[in-house]
Amino acid sequence: MSGGEAVPGVPMHIRDSSQREAPDNVASVNRSADFERLALPLLPSLYNHAFWLTRNHAEAEDLVQETLSKALRAFDSFEVSTNFKAWIIRILRNTFLTSRTGIATSRTVFLEDHPHVLDTTDASPTPEDNLIRLDNQAALQRALEQLEPALRDALLLCDVEEVKYKDIALILDIPIGTVMSRISRARRALRQLLQLQLGESQ
Repeated sequence: MSGGEAVPGVPMHIRDSSQREAPDNVASVNRSADFERLALPLLPSLYNHAFWLTRNHAEAEDLVQETLSKALRAFDSFEVSTNFKAWIIRILRNTFLTSRTGIATSRTVFLEDHPHVLDTTDASPTPEDNLIRLDNQAALQRALEQLEPALRDALLLCDVEEVKYKDIALILDIPIGTVMSRISRARRALRQLLQLQLGESQ
């Protein structure tokens, strides 16, 4: 009996095929497990961000599902040393922006994209600026809805999701200076809106 017939009753080509596929199957299982370990804790954040983009619960759920599907397929391209949250939120935003609703939204031109016409200020968070944690959630919700989408996106990523400036720049595909400008302007606008709603005066 030759060495190639060491396992009786099992055709050689089947044995070879199973031996080749086993490592691939293990790698696939490990990859899926790693993806789930990173992605599942972020589902609430992904849904919240999707809802702010779509303004519709059903569309937000669909957007998250499509994002997870795309992210899993592209997971091999994720660099372990980088920020997974920023990576998957960027996929979510890109998925939204390629939709009909997203294309219409992205056509708006914002002054924040032209910093030479703006008065750039320090965007460092302070207790006063951290309005996202106010007790009056209803007033905060209404004020956020009135912000320009570009300002709101930057503010939510920074103050709700606690994403770093450099990662926000990656997600939004804008310079870090524009990120800082948008956050600064968003905080000022949000403060003014809340003061109007709550009857406060400076």
